[in-house]
Amino acid sequence: MSEAVTRPSAHSGALLASLDPLLRGWLPRQRWFAGKGRPVTGFEIAAVTELLPPGAEPGLLHLLVRVHQPLPAATPAADHEHPTPDCYQLLLGVRTELPPRLAPALIGHVAAGALAGRTVYEALHDPRLAALLLERLRQPGRLGALRFTCADGTAGADIPTGLTPRALGAEQSNSSIVYGDRLILKVFRRVVPGINPDLELPLALAGRDCRRVPPPAAWMTAEGGAEPLVLGVLQPYVAGAADGWELALQVLAKGEDFSAEARALGQATAEVHAALAAALPTVTLGRAQVEGLVRGMTERLDAAARAVPALRPYAPALRTAYDALADLAAEGGGGSGLTAQRVHGDLHLGQFLRAPSGEWTLIDFEGEPARPLPERRMPQPPARDVAGMLRSFDYASRSHRPWSPQWAATCRAAYCTGYADVAGLDPRTSPVLLRAHETDKAVYEALYEARHRPDWLPVPLAALNHLATGEDAPGPEPDTAL
Repeated sequence: MSEAVTRPSAHSGALLASLDPLLRGWLPRQRWFAGKGRPVTGFEIAAVTELLPPGAEPGLLHLLVRVHQPLPAATPAADHEHPTPDCYQLLLGVRTELPPRLAPALIGHVAAGALAGRTVYEALHDPRLAALLLERLRQPGRLGALRFTCADGTAGADIPTGLTPRALGAEQSNSSIVYGDRLILKVFRRVVPGINPDLELPLALAGRDCRRVPPPAAWMTAEGGAEPLVLGVLQPYVAGAADGWELALQVLAKGEDFSAEARALGQATAEVHAALAAALPTVTLGRAQVEGLVRGMTERLDAAARAVPALRPYAPALRTAYDALADLAAEGGGGSGLTAQRVHGDLHLGQFLRAPSGEWTLIDFEGEPARPLPERRMPQPPARDVAGMLRSFDYASRSHRPWSPQWAATCRAAYCTGYADVAGLDPRTSPVLLRAHETDKAVYEALYEARHRPDWLPVPLAALNHLATGEDAPGPEPDTAL
């Protein structure tokens, strides 16, 4: 394999001349592109590494590209003075002619610059190039701007060779490749300096022998100044697993009970929380910390109300959920309910996989990618994860016609019971804390749906109506399934 290099700026300029016209049209269409709705004003190549010799057919380029865009109007004025462009990881295949089987991966045909006359495409969809990436992960050490690390610190003896790769079609904020139903590589797209929780937390849990979370086998990083950029994590793949969300929808469609599975999910959540608390520091939130938590929730509510007019009638009543939490802290009533620790941060049914054995596995510890990395790495009350799951049961029930509120209520109760089976404390015994976090989650959902899936906005609005008034309203049903 060639000794890849990070090219000097002159080469980067010629390469950018080739890619700029293509990326301006292709990047904003990607599901993982975070700057939708804002024009792209320019690109800057932060690093480029050739993973195959120059002129190879096909070629494989690894790029870290900074994308310049105007900041949203609501961004604080101080941030406009020193804007930080988003940085994206791109893996580009380069061929003279693209075979028909790779046509869906096409980015474009290059007219000028260093790659003039070549065709550029998404390399992760090319089995030959995806296999090369796994081979690199088996070889710890530096390669140009990149560093590859194996969990055991040596050559990846536990990483099999010859596994057939396939890119997963369900793209979210990242991209994933499955190798022979044995391993899965998550490739992070929008990258920021600092340890990504999706590497940090599974590593910590592996140290506690937590069987609920697949342990990292290898990972890829790049230099990012004072802190590295985490680019990808390779983990065991749970072959034959059923996605928790899809399983819940199947059960709903059959009119069957899901409470046993919901209770098992609560038990699994509590097991992971206990392992995280043992592996990483926990803190007790004092009055000032709780007030900061409440302030953040209130700010998110105010911002969402400005962006989503349909949410505004509920805002005054919703603030009372946050005020009640602040009052509880002021009265010294925090107790164990206001203990903070590392949590999943974006927990819902789709983050659980049920293996053929029936055991539930928890994945995707990245947190909400839109939030700043330091915030995602902060200790949080475990109620945040619990609230996410309670909202997910509601989402599932709302996706079914007719709406089944009793199904959601039964699942929510069973989940909390399962959590208490392991934790020894039922989340429902801290109603103020739970209501505040469930309100915060529903506000986030309303903003997300208004921006990306307006047909689904009635789902969080119905929850916000209930949280604000205590009344259940069916509301309009979404037009499409998640």
